[in-house]
Amino acid sequence: MTGGGAIIHWFRHDLRLADNAALTTAAETGAAVIPVYVLDDDAASPYAHGAASRWWLDGSLRALDESLRKRGSRLILRRGSLVSTLIALAAETKCSAIHFARGYEPRQRQLETDLREACRRAGIDARRYAGAAMFEPESIATKTGERYRVFTPFWKTCLDRGMPARPLPPPPQLKAPRNWPASDPLKSWNLLPVAPDWAGGLRKAWQPGEVGATARLVEFLDGPSAAYTNDRDRPDKQGTSRLSPHLHFGEISPRQCWFAARMKAAANPEHEEGLASFIREIGWREFSLHLLFHWPHIVDRPFREDFANFPWEQDERSIGVNLRAWQQGMTGYPIVDAGMRELWQTGWMHNRVRMIVASFLCKHLLIPWQRGAGWFLDTLVDADLASNQASWQWVAGSGADAAPYFRVFNPILQGAKFDPNGDYVRRFVSELARLPTEHIHAPWLAPPEMLAAAGVVIGKTYPHPIVEPAAGRARALAAYARLKGEPARSPRTLEQD
Repeated sequence: MTGGGAIIHWFRHDLRLADNAALTTAAETGAAVIPVYVLDDDAASPYAHGAASRWWLDGSLRALDESLRKRGSRLILRRGSLVSTLIALAAETKCSAIHFARGYEPRQRQLETDLREACRRAGIDARRYAGAAMFEPESIATKTGERYRVFTPFWKTCLDRGMPARPLPPPPQLKAPRNWPASDPLKSWNLLPVAPDWAGGLRKAWQPGEVGATARLVEFLDGPSAAYTNDRDRPDKQGTSRLSPHLHFGEISPRQCWFAARMKAAANPEHEEGLASFIREIGWREFSLHLLFHWPHIVDRPFREDFANFPWEQDERSIGVNLRAWQQGMTGYPIVDAGMRELWQTGWMHNRVRMIVASFLCKHLLIPWQRGAGWFLDTLVDADLASNQASWQWVAGSGADAAPYFRVFNPILQGAKFDPNGDYVRRFVSELARLPTEHIHAPWLAPPEMLAAAGVVIGKTYPHPIVEPAAGRARALAAYARLKGEPARSPRTLEQD
């Protein structure tokens, strides 16, 4: 129980009312609660919000304020250095306590340490609660106390802990202070793109906020979840939950997803297999968070120390040309280009395609994974630092439990396998829409008369491949062999992915 003053609830990546222990506990004290979000001007890259995330944040804060007002409260917005802004607000409003959910990223953890010390000096009670993890990272370890580097035993240990605690309902009411402090107008933060306004595709695809998150979960459970095990790898189908941005901003908690999935599976056995796969994917999110917490250097350095000497492409001009082609979806490989254009148009990319485009950048083009990870952080609405950096390192071969270094995704075969009718490519690479399915993933190999009939001119209406498939693969294998101090292996002897 806190003293007689009001309580500040500092919203972070927990932009929801339900299953929010910090907010619920503040409400249960009976004290006035002042909900606050601070746009921290001290947050430097790679922790600052990217352009797509800023668009989402604007919508999420608007939705949160609307929900709070229905409970007699409102959201106070302040901009500035996080610690000094919160301490000044506490003094201004005579608050006796600050409640918040913990973070796991290196900068978030440092901010918490700094805030708690500042609160101690100011005589303010700083109360930290569980954050976005179902299993706190300190609590998951091997029998000898080691931290897990491999997903499967990590997740088995998590599951052996039993069901997480039941999600909390939203507070029915939040007591308002006698006088509300001033709040920045959200518009003054300039989170939305203006000139040009490139967010039309994002507005069409998404509904930020807790209501949108709940609707997305229900839609998934009632539909795609039954076939999730098979369809989650198919970008041509609506087979995934698309909950990742809602989870990133904390508009829904992983615990809510877990319990809803369990209840759905219990009532609908035909969904059980798919929902078990869905919960396992939430487990991968937990694993990424676990890795970032215990090995914070994975933000910008390889998890595996030997990869610090990997022979990436050194020609900055070549890197610049190829990186731009990749970013713009103009590599000449339709499945890669479709993914990059989906990202630009919607702020999101199907997970299977994320692996394909990442492999292409790191292996066929030998561009350092950090360049691709940075682009994703800027353009993804679900730009989660832990999942993003861990996933890029997994593909590059430098991460924990990573794909074998010699596994090089073949973008032609990957396209044919996971987009067999070419529907995904046609949706985002419209200049190839009339090309027959047998050539949709390698249009440069189509007969001239077929290209002409489809209105495709390779090199004009659609680019030549920026690297020849076999040559790109061979160069990647040679680079990895040099890292290992081994002779280059023939690509003909390896699995063609």
